[in-house]
Amino acid sequence: MKTKISHYYLIVDLEATCCDSGTIPRHEMEIIEIGAVMLNRATWEIDSEFQQFIQPVRHPQLTGFCTKLTSIRQQDVDEAPKFVKAISRFKEWIYSFPNHIFCSWGNYDKKQFIQDCAFHNFSYPFISEHINIKEEFSEYLGVSKKFGMAQALNKLGIELKGRHHRGIDDARNIASIYRQIKTKN
Repeated sequence: MKTKISHYYLIVDLEATCCDSGTIPRHEMEIIEIGAVMLNRATWEIDSEFQQFIQPVRHPQLTGFCTKLTSIRQQDVDEAPKFVKAISRFKEWIYSFPNHIFCSWGNYDKKQFIQDCAFHNFSYPFISEHINIKEEFSEYLGVSKKFGMAQALNKLGIELKGRHHRGIDDARNIASIYRQIKTKN
């Protein structure tokens, strides 16, 4: 039997509703931004990008903490599509790139997708395996310590580009980390 070769790493970073006061429980957080890049396994270049704000429905008003952390404004989410429409667009984009592997920094993004898909009764969009790049980074360094994305960039001497805690910028930065650890082996 022939093994299917993955041509792309689909690197995803999500931002979600959040607070620092306990008013939004973890199980009620909702995706408010999908940032994703298709990292070509042959060239190690980003072939395509996807960015989409999403209008939250459980806690439609962003907290001051969330806005300060992510720089996502209330207007950005108020004008955005709701989850099902946004995730349908995302699914269409990802499946225009056959043979991809879903990757993220840690398992948070995968869990958040599962949670939001269940809440909105939408089928989970990923059929491929999931790569936890945070774990791969620790293995690359030969340490058990888990690094935040900004710490990992710093450790590799890569400048953080864009704004930390913005989905599309973090996806690009994670791609830079992954490119470096996969091409330096």
